Amino acid sequence: MSDTPDSAVQPYIEQHRESFLDDLAAWLRIPSVSAQPEHAEDVRRSAAWLSDKLRETGFPVCEVWETPGAPAVFAEWPSDDPEAPVVLVYGHHDVQPAAREDGWHTDPFEPVVRDGRMYGRGAADDKGQVFFHTLGVRAHLAATGRTTPAVHLKLLIEGEEESGSQHFRALVEQRADRLAADAVIVSDTGMWDEDTPTVCTGMRGLAECEIELYGPEQDIHSGSFGGAVPNPATEVARLVTALHDEQGRVAVPGFYDGVAELTDDERALFAELPFDEATWLRTAKSTAARGEDGYTTLERVWARPTAEVNGIGGGYQGAGSKTIIPASALVKISFRLVAGQEPDRVEKLVRTWAEGRIPEGIRHRITFAPATRPCLTPLDHPALQALARAMGRAFGKQVLFTREGGSGPAADLQDVLGAPVLFLGISVPSDGWHAPDEKVELGLLFKGVETTAHLWGELAAALRRTN
Repeated sequence: MSDTPDSAVQPYIEQHRESFLDDLAAWLRIPSVSAQPEHAEDVRRSAAWLSDKLRETGFPVCEVWETPGAPAVFAEWPSDDPEAPVVLVYGHHDVQPAAREDGWHTDPFEPVVRDGRMYGRGAADDKGQVFFHTLGVRAHLAATGRTTPAVHLKLLIEGEEESGSQHFRALVEQRADRLAADAVIVSDTGMWDEDTPTVCTGMRGLAECEIELYGPEQDIHSGSFGGAVPNPATEVARLVTALHDEQGRVAVPGFYDGVAELTDDERALFAELPFDEATWLRTAKSTAARGEDGYTTLERVWARPTAEVNGIGGGYQGAGSKTIIPASALVKISFRLVAGQEPDRVEKLVRTWAEGRIPEGIRHRITFAPATRPCLTPLDHPALQALARAMGRAFGKQVLFTREGGSGPAADLQDVLGAPVLFLGISVPSDGWHAPDEKVELGLLFKGVETTAHLWGELAAALRRTN
């Protein structure tokens, strides 16, 4: 248990509630859209604003770190306890594009508070979830009487997450000595729903490839040549057919080698979540669930590796018929990876599998995009348990555990820094990330503040015991 008294946290937060919301609204007014070149100066202005606000919060070190793209913000607040563990908080200050004509009911960059919610681009993704750390650390200090945090606290807030984090890995590698930490907190995620506080324990990795097949030097007549020369479109179809076996497993030899299997405890915890498959299917715009045999829907999307055909092209695509053998065809495939799978090894396995199925007379090109590694923190890790305790104290109820089926830059932090990654987010599915009328529930936003007020003491106690 941390030394942060629960009774002292809430009054401090309530006392500073309005000024906190005013500051957040001021930050949301900066249209820091990293994907649009015309907003490059706004992204830079957002970084400068945050750096100034963190210094005002009390961080003695606040720096804007340049990259070949958009700037990141680094801040550091050393603890006066020489034995204190080091914790790094990750988030991002750039936002998705937004315009009133997209369907917003109000100006996306003029935040409004209505019915206990703040509407505005970045309210949940990710400025709101970054900003709750500023009030949280002040509440932690006020409640404990400390003058420095119970942990050596660092923040890294990048400026390109919404445009692919193109320069993030290089930045982390170049600044690894400044970013070194015993644990990483990622506040760019969410909870199961408004009534179910949850902590995410991991994200899948991603490897994407495009396989292009070439046959005749040009489209040729299928009557004159069909059945006598190899057809690239047919061979692409055969690759796709061979990608999965009858049990829905990826049929690339060696693909599952090293995969971290779900434990009985993890499966039991997933089963405790209030999951309704019919509702999930409506969200997925689908009518049936299907995938690898022997696993539930949540297990499939959170904890199992997959291969999905993202697109197939080749041959005549217009109205009516055109009896040809096309000169080329292609397929785009993405592989979601789980803990225990190395992207480089998966790429080699896929290349070997595909090349072994391409017949004589078909030339090929296989291209892989830069991969994202999976990350996973075990349920029994002391840092993860400390986060669950802090969130449980804030919400006053049991915290459950989830994973994320998608991928993100958190894996780069785990990979380069060698530290466990913990996900602390209070956003909920209705917040509308990337959509019109993005919002954050103010009640949950302040629960995030309260969680961080407890978190630093909990982590200090938990990680000191293990170091």
